[in-house]
Amino acid sequence: MDENKKRKVIISEDEITEKIKEVGKRVSQDYEGRDILVVSLLKGSFIFTADLVRQINVPTQVEFMTTSSYGHNEESAGEVDILNDLDVDVRGRDILIVDDIMDTGLTMKKIIEHLESKGPNSVRTCVLLDKPERRKVDITPSYVGFTIPDLFIVGYGLNYGDYYRGVPYIFSFQE
Repeated sequence: MDENKKRKVIISEDEITEKIKEVGKRVSQDYEGRDILVVSLLKGSFIFTADLVRQINVPTQVEFMTTSSYGHNEESAGEVDILNDLDVDVRGRDILIVDDIMDTGLTMKKIIEHLESKGPNSVRTCVLLDKPERRKVDITPSYVGFTIPDLFIVGYGLNYGDYYRGVPYIFSFQE
């Protein structure tokens, strides 16, 4: 961890808060009259998921899956492992997969296929950040907070090594 690197704020705490309110409202409208099984992909999405579900006003159950594709690197290794799977029955459920960021799309594609094989009613996706420039598979998130260019970002759940997840805004390190 290098505390001496200069930070450049990419998305402020206030911008994040406002965007999550917007996304929560859209999700609530789209799922009106139904209940949602929110599947939060750990570790990165836990902060976004917590803030998002507080903005959704339909019945919402939250469960967690742990995946791994980054390790401690700045770029995805391309291999996606499900480290901890759901322990609930998803048959007939409306699932909203929540992740902090979609870049290559490989993790989300694997999770969608995995969950769809278990017979849910529907599967949609929600990401705080989308990096479409890095996409390696044909996938578009159902709900997107911010579309960003291909740069390495940290904060608001996104880590560098095992640090910075608790920073309330999104930043990049300056050279």
